[in-house]
Amino acid sequence: MAVSPIKRTATARWHGRGTDGTGHLTTGSTILDNCRYSYHTRFEEGIGTNPEELIAAAHAGCFAMKLAFGLQAAGFSVEYIDARCEIVLQEGCIRESNITVEASVPRLPAARFQELVDDARQNCPVSQVLRVDTRCTAQLREVQQTTTS
Repeated sequence: MAVSPIKRTATARWHGRGTDGTGHLTTGSTILDNCRYSYHTRFEEGIGTNPEELIAAAHAGCFAMKLAFGLQAAGFSVEYIDARCEIVLQEGCIRESNITVEASVPRLPAARFQELVDDARQNCPVSQVLRVDTRCTAQLREVQQTTTS
């Protein structure tokens, strides 16, 4: 039986010129509901969001979930995964997506962690759609063992 595709939506409404106009973004789930964006929030510092910030959030979230699925399939239980993504916009193009990840996973060998990180970097759906140079720095934290007397 074929699996139905998952579809998600977002809308953008822009008013005015590129440099002094403003826009609002709304997602189908309404987690973003008329969220402001503008030239100032994209190329300077202003109140609101911008497409690169949203791509960074999507890539960090997608990567962390893909890594969690990989760890689960490999038989490991995750305490936490913290993923941070930096999108680099240069000369009007997204040139890089740089992910930094830190995780705490009991009994996970560092070499296996790096293999699963690399798999998530290459195969999370957002990495696949971006097809930019995606770099990832990963750190596995040691689990603090408690002793009982």
